[in-house]
Amino acid sequence: MSEPSEEMIELWSRVFQMAREGQTETLAAYVDAGIAVNLTNDRGDTLVMLAAYHGHAGTVKALLDRGADPNRLNDRGQSPLAGAVFKNDPDVVKALLAGGADPAAGTPSAVDTARMFGNTEMLGLLGHA
Repeated sequence: MSEPSEEMIELWSRVFQMAREGQTETLAAYVDAGIAVNLTNDRGDTLVMLAAYHGHAGTVKALLDRGADPNRLNDRGQSPLAGAVFKNDPDVVKALLAGGADPAAGTPSAVDTARMFGNTEMLGLLGHA
């Protein structure tokens, strides 16, 4: 497999930034045009992971609607859902759960993360109250 061109690397960098910033419409257009919805960066973070961690529920939903894997773990074994629980973002947690995210996926899992912080609201959302 050949190395990606500088242009592709720059495009991917912009797409990851769109996920971090919650640029839903633009990011969705890139995915619709052929950017892989489960594209990962050099740490294994997907577009969903970055959108979730940075609190963009609408972007998360748009990516999930386009087939993004809500349970894809990064290189550290973390799930998007555990990241959203860590950030205490109920809107993102709800979007991920609606998209099929598994509360038990990853290390620590979303449930373990909520328990670690004694976050009863998150445990309730995850069905572990």
